[in-house]
Amino acid sequence: MDVFALVDCNNFYVSCERVFRPALKGKPVVVLSNNDGCVVARSQEAKDLGLAMGIPFFKCKALCERHQVQVYSSNYTLYGDMSRRVTEVLRQFTPAVEVYSIDESFLGLGRSSEVPFAELGRRIRKEVDNWTGIPVSVGLAGTKTLAKLANKIAKQTSCSRGVFDLTEQPRCEQVLGEVDVGEVWGIGRQYKTLLNSYGIKTAYQLTRARDSWIRKHLTVVGLRLVWELRGISCLPLEQAPAAKKAIARSRSFSRPLQRLDELKEPVAAHAAAAAQVLRRQDSVAACIQVHIETSRFAEPYYGNAASVQLAIPTASTPELVRLAHRGLERIFKGGYRYRRAGILLTGIAPRESLQIDMFARDYYDERKRELMEVADRLNEKWGRGIVRFAAEGMAQNWRMKQLRKSPCFTTRWEELPVVRAGN
Repeated sequence: MDVFALVDCNNFYVSCERVFRPALKGKPVVVLSNNDGCVVARSQEAKDLGLAMGIPFFKCKALCERHQVQVYSSNYTLYGDMSRRVTEVLRQFTPAVEVYSIDESFLGLGRSSEVPFAELGRRIRKEVDNWTGIPVSVGLAGTKTLAKLANKIAKQTSCSRGVFDLTEQPRCEQVLGEVDVGEVWGIGRQYKTLLNSYGIKTAYQLTRARDSWIRKHLTVVGLRLVWELRGISCLPLEQAPAAKKAIARSRSFSRPLQRLDELKEPVAAHAAAAAQVLRRQDSVAACIQVHIETSRFAEPYYGNAASVQLAIPTASTPELVRLAHRGLERIFKGGYRYRRAGILLTGIAPRESLQIDMFARDYYDERKRELMEVADRLNEKWGRGIVRFAAEGMAQNWRMKQLRKSPCFTTRWEELPVVRAGN
């Protein structure tokens, strides 16, 4: 039986902030969403104060001030780089790594190990902490679904010390009998209600249901999930991320925008960012949709979207920006205070599958493609936005509000932490 490990960074955003501010350890800390709107990450101390996930910051600001909660804006540049560093440490243990999200990775550990798998989990945990300062929990099992469940148990039980091994079958059945079916990876609120109505309350009871019944009520996807709970691996490790079938970029503004020329900047910036993702996976898009809207809590409300079909699919930033602006002009109305804009690329296909005719030769000029590649390499090496189109704006004072943002400690020379020797 192959063994999977799920390594999950604990309170990841908060942990990243604490790495460079050791004084924050043991103190309540929260991280806010875009435009400092809602709480999206909490330390255990903040959870103990009753701060709920997703609560608007203005509703808990008084509580945070009363208990001296440290509050930070989201610093995605820092979090992304720290996530990359954690992944590099994990690859020291096995090349079979699936980066599932910014703070979670599945590891394929094979059928055997020089040490017990639980001990290997403890080594992983120690090495990640030594090299990055990020605390992690490790769940081990014979399938990815069981590893996900084991990881949750590792976080919830103090006796596990951050590592829980489910590779022993008798113990696995005992554990599944104590797990609420709603805690199983892939079982949402509606499926939980359905299963409860049939008397299925625990994960173990779900494994005892008939395959025909599961397929009828939970579809083939649900059947694979139940097989995973039974210890039959159905979800292979995906070491190479699948190409995106749609790419979306959308953000709220730090202030309302009223003029068309103001809105063109963020729309261009979103189109440029999406185009870079498109080129990274060597694809082209056949359609771009633009949407804008005002605040839903203000009067009058207006929101609309427009799609523009491309005569020839492309990944060219100038062309996608031009068409995005065309769509924006179709739906823009004066007299409104817009708070959000975004784009969506669809009709995505591999670049090699594109068929062009003789009239498209200039459109696919090799020099233009090379120019995009050079810009992408510069942005990937020196940071997003180091090279950008004038249509994206220079000041970009519409960008989201981050009044409490910490420095980019690991990616900007001028913001590197400074260590001074004591007297």
